[in-house]
Amino acid sequence: MTAISDPLEPFNRAMFHFNDKLYFWVLKPVAQGYNQVVPEPARVGVQNFFSNLRMPVRFVSSLLQGDVKGAATQLGRFLVNTIWGVGGLLDPASSEQLDMPKQDADLGQTLGIYGVGQGFYLVWPILGPSSARDSVGLAGDFFLYPVSYINPWYDWLAVRSYEEVNAASLRIGDYEALKEAAIDPYVAIRNAYQQYRQKKVEAGRGQPLPPNPAGAPSEEATGY
Repeated sequence: MTAISDPLEPFNRAMFHFNDKLYFWVLKPVAQGYNQVVPEPARVGVQNFFSNLRMPVRFVSSLLQGDVKGAATQLGRFLVNTIWGVGGLLDPASSEQLDMPKQDADLGQTLGIYGVGQGFYLVWPILGPSSARDSVGLAGDFFLYPVSYINPWYDWLAVRSYEEVNAASLRIGDYEALKEAAIDPYVAIRNAYQQYRQKKVEAGRGQPLPPNPAGAPSEEATGY
């Protein structure tokens, strides 16, 4: 696999260090405190709720990929989880009886399936690792995510911040483990991101999707 180009490495490293400090100085302490107050089942329920709200991203992406069955599954998941899952806090659609798995599809993956390369590597403040292609996809995902339309802006910011804190509370230790194991954490995360996104494109073409490596952004991490 050809390494992703990184012509903006000085900028990207600066943003990586900014995000690193933001995590250890702000996000992790807040998430740890939140972790002590809110039990894990409740935090999983909150994550389910926000994931349920992202149905339009998965639905539209699946349609654009020509995966009509996958799009129908995402719509069915949304209806089941919204009605019988207490507004999406529970995930009965994933039960063995219903077997309606979440289709981890996004617009960046869709562009890749249509043959658009990743382009150059980018690290955005707060959002983390990305690429030229996936940055375009993130912009589209933003407009498909209902939370993006909360007004005024400070209410939107509060909801998104809470979503990030809740998500971080469920994955404390993942980033630390990758950073401790890597000689150069920046390069390790860049490589993990590139490989994961490439595998997602391959999965969209019918190949199995691998586990999300530590440091690579999941749907919950990006928030779109």
